[in-house]
Amino acid sequence: MTLKELKRIHVIHEIQAGRMTATAAAQVLDLSLRQVRRLLKRQRERGDAALAHGNRGCTSSRRLKAGIRERIVELAKGKYRDYNDCHFQEELAVLPEPIQISRSTLRTIRRAEGVPSPRKRRAPQHRSRRERMPQAGMLLQADGSRHAWLEDRGPRLSLLAYLDDATGEVVWAGFREEEDAAGYFLGLQAICLTHGIPGAIYADRHTIFQSPKEASLEQELAGQQPKSQLGRQCPGERPH
Repeated sequence: MTLKELKRIHVIHEIQAGRMTATAAAQVLDLSLRQVRRLLKRQRERGDAALAHGNRGCTSSRRLKAGIRERIVELAKGKYRDYNDCHFQEELAVLPEPIQISRSTLRTIRRAEGVPSPRKRRAPQHRSRRERMPQAGMLLQADGSRHAWLEDRGPRLSLLAYLDDATGEVVWAGFREEEDAAGYFLGLQAICLTHGIPGAIYADRHTIFQSPKEASLEQELAGQQPKSQLGRQCPGERPH
C-alpha cells in the first residue's frame, strides 16, 4: 500500500478505538465527514484491504496495446526521425494501420528512447543600425531614467538627459523628482542658450513628446497629429 493508504488505515483504527472523532479524522485526511464514514463502513465490511485504491492491480485503460510502443520507437528512429512531435503524431494517424496517440504520450516515448524533436533553425533576422547624423545639433535624443541615484542618502530621482546623436555627447542632464515636461523644457532651454536650437528631438513614446490622443477626422484629413506637451510649447515643430 501507499503511505496515503496506510495513513487512512491508521486513522480509521484510531476512530474505532475511540481515540479520535470522525470530524478530527476528516481534517487529518483532508476528506469530508461523509467520506470518512464511508471508509469506516468499507473497513468494517471488508477489512483494511477495502481502503486500498479500487484500481489497484488493474491494467490502465489508457495503456498502449502490446507492440504499439515498439512500432512507434521503430518509426521514430527510422523513417520519421526528422519529424517533430506534432508532425509525427499526424503521420501516425494516417498510416495503413493508424496509431492514435496523444502528443504528450508520444513525446514521453521519444524522449525515453533518446529521440529529440527536431527544430528548424531560422535564419537570424538582419538588423541594420541607423547611421548617426553627420553633424552635431541636427538631432538630440531625449530620455529619462528613474533610479536610486543617491543610494540610501536620498530619495529616488529621475535623471533626464539630452544626447547629441552625431557625437554621443551629453549636452544636458539633470535630476528631477519625476520625469516631467518642466524638466525637459528646462533642459531644452539650457541647450538653446549654450548650443543653439536643435534640428530635431528623438524621444520614446512618453506623453510629453507624443500625445496619447487619437487624431480627429479633421486632423487626419489635414495630415496632422494631436500635439503633445512639448509640441504645444513649440508651435510648428514636432519631435520625431
